[in-house]
Amino acid sequence: MKKLLAAAFSAALLAFISPASAQTPPNALIIGQIAEPQSLDPHAVTAVNDFRILVNIYDGLTRYKDGTLEVEPSLAESWEVSDDGLTYTFKLRSDVTFHDGTSFNAEAVKFNFDRILDEDHPYHDTGPFPLAFFFSAVDEVSVIDDLTVEFRLSEPYAPFLSNLAYPTGLIASPAAIEQHGKDFGRNPSGTGAYKFEEWEANSRVVVTRNEDYWDGPPALEAVIFRPITDANTRIAEMLSGGLDVMVEVPPDSLQQFRSDPSFEVHEQAGPHVWYVMLNLKEGPFTDLKVRQAANYAVNKTALVENILQGTAEVAAGPIPPAFAWAYNEEVEPYPYDPDQARQLLEEAGYDGQELTFYVAEGGSGMLDPIAMGTAIQADLEAVGLPTRIETYEWNTFLGQVNPGLEGKADMAEMAWMTNDPDTLPFLTLRTEAFPDEGGFNSGYYSNEEVDKLLEEARAATSQERRAELYKQVQEIVHEDAPWIFVANWKQNAITRAEVSGFKLQPSFFLMLQDVAKQ
Repeated sequence: MKKLLAAAFSAALLAFISPASAQTPPNALIIGQIAEPQSLDPHAVTAVNDFRILVNIYDGLTRYKDGTLEVEPSLAESWEVSDDGLTYTFKLRSDVTFHDGTSFNAEAVKFNFDRILDEDHPYHDTGPFPLAFFFSAVDEVSVIDDLTVEFRLSEPYAPFLSNLAYPTGLIASPAAIEQHGKDFGRNPSGTGAYKFEEWEANSRVVVTRNEDYWDGPPALEAVIFRPITDANTRIAEMLSGGLDVMVEVPPDSLQQFRSDPSFEVHEQAGPHVWYVMLNLKEGPFTDLKVRQAANYAVNKTALVENILQGTAEVAAGPIPPAFAWAYNEEVEPYPYDPDQARQLLEEAGYDGQELTFYVAEGGSGMLDPIAMGTAIQADLEAVGLPTRIETYEWNTFLGQVNPGLEGKADMAEMAWMTNDPDTLPFLTLRTEAFPDEGGFNSGYYSNEEVDKLLEEARAATSQERRAELYKQVQEIVHEDAPWIFVANWKQNAITRAEVSGFKLQPSFFLMLQDVAKQ
């Protein structure tokens, strides 16, 4: 009877809701997302926009404690780590099932990680898996018994437990992957608080309550994620009642919602970096002086205060201050100094070549990308760096930028929200993270000393030693200026007054298990 009622509700819900509807169905939460998801396969995506959906469909062995980036048990009840830091043994929860009715067990865990890491796995071709780097230290995953699984690492790897809590570590149903193959991203099945119901392209993703959720069923019957790329349209939908939750609100609209008792404004600091990556493989930015000139040319304070209206701070390097233990406070942002920029360009013999600048129309953590890009363009041109902007929709933008800027552009906007100080520099600044190696170093920055420091930092067992190494990385990268370092953002969201239990998390995910709607 319970399944029949759930099916009846789902059918009624899908028939009732339309993208243009301003009326919210009873006990269903409608969230205005910034873009269409790329995939609902947790191992195949990199955008927080997608992660906000995925963490409600799937669980990992670990998860982040509420309001923190500290890990706690999830699908694993407990774990032990060997003295040498090379073996992790996890005890799994019993009686947990995937949404397709199959059992969660140690074999399922092994299947997921072998699929990502083993090129000979029969379902490795359902990738690519762009964040497989998160588990590159894993040598072997072994089933000890039905509820015990062991990971053997090639070297100590400090971010391991944290990376298991990240969406790349979420556990999918092996049976669903075997059934759907490359189409699994459109037919997801996990163990999470909500079950996948429907994905209508450019309209909505619908998930419904998992009555049998191991951590207790959520209060909401359903959640509808609506992709609305235009910020003004999202705002209009929020004001008209078409949305219950809106994420990534433009800074100039926050005051409008703060002054209205029908809404609640949520803000939360987190590890975020907004930057402009520079092409170091070809063109003007192969010259250090031109890269430094670009950093002096851009008035980051004006961007933060005027466009972002104080919702961010000027960034100094690749590691955000939210990681206080690893942040180097002695590295200060490049000051706004157009005269110094012009002098460096003269010393470099810059010939006035026009720069191509890729700008996103929206996207996870991209703040106000067109306004930011236009202001940066004006600052660069003011010192003699003529710049032509090309704008792209978010997923198209990623398709242009992630494979590398070579032969395309001189620079591109980018933003990352991360779970560990290792993540962003390891995936975007190492030589072995060039796009043809499977990483996101799309500007082709290469420094052997940085490579060495990052490898040592992720293997260090002492947090104090890791901090020393990351601080050295920040000093070198700041001097090398492979990016224009722009901003560290404080995330925000708006909820209607009848929504309760909603919280923003420093992970930038939306955890909806405890959210209710009057």
